[in-house]
Amino acid sequence: MSTSKGGLVILKEMLNSLPPSEKKIALYILENPEESIHLTALALGERSQTSSAAVIRLCKSLGLKGFQELKIRVAGDLREDSIEEYRDIEPDENVRDIISKVTANTVQTLNETADMISVEQLEQAVNILSKAKSFTFFGFGASYIAAMDAEQKFMRLNKNVQSFSDVHMAATAIANKGPEDAVIGISFSGNTPEAVKLMQLAKKQEAATIGITKYGKSQIAAYTDIVLYTSAAKEATFRTGATSSRIAQLHMIDLLLMCLSSADYKHTVDHLDQTREAISFLHDRQ
Repeated sequence: MSTSKGGLVILKEMLNSLPPSEKKIALYILENPEESIHLTALALGERSQTSSAAVIRLCKSLGLKGFQELKIRVAGDLREDSIEEYRDIEPDENVRDIISKVTANTVQTLNETADMISVEQLEQAVNILSKAKSFTFFGFGASYIAAMDAEQKFMRLNKNVQSFSDVHMAATAIANKGPEDAVIGISFSGNTPEAVKLMQLAKKQEAATIGITKYGKSQIAAYTDIVLYTSAAKEATFRTGATSSRIAQLHMIDLLLMCLSSADYKHTVDHLDQTREAISFLHDRQ
């Protein structure tokens, strides 16, 4: 990963999936972040009553290159305002407070997603899309909203793009794809059985595969060439996560769109102008 923040968020989101010794280290860092960034792996292992080997294993479990990257990311977090918990609404709450909470949750989700993005993975995903003859997006439930958004946006760039929420229709489309095509699966959990099966099918067809999912271990990642992670958006009772997770996915689609557009700027502008003129033509009075 290439950004210099997001260490504390990654630790929080991965905490419950870590083995016992790695979890002890993660908890120690979360409770003592200022101290931890100045320790060696050996010293941190001693302070957390584990070992330096467990520290290295933790970094691997987090998807980081090593302990130095974890320390840099945590240090970056400490230079920002303290990370707040997601706030849920209350019964009969004042509308102004609801506006404040929902907005704060959305902003936090976007910031966390930006902090944990791997620039290298994003660049590789854009490279895949720039060469692909067709894009196939799929998602189920709220994730399909992001897939539809991607279809509408990439169509304006004159891309051969489709989106699916029906697993049979998606499977039919993917069965006709090959090495020159890209299949992009959007799944918040990364473990939706239908999404995993479709990614398996895409790999069988040797299509290029990209997954958009929350940070952490997931089944879908095993069948993707590139994984683009979003914040886990851990909201509570009323599952405002269903809104924040969707917004994080839409944000990732926008990043792919803008990066691809920038890489082929002139043609992008030409196609946008053509589609804009087409829409204007529909509304012109004869």
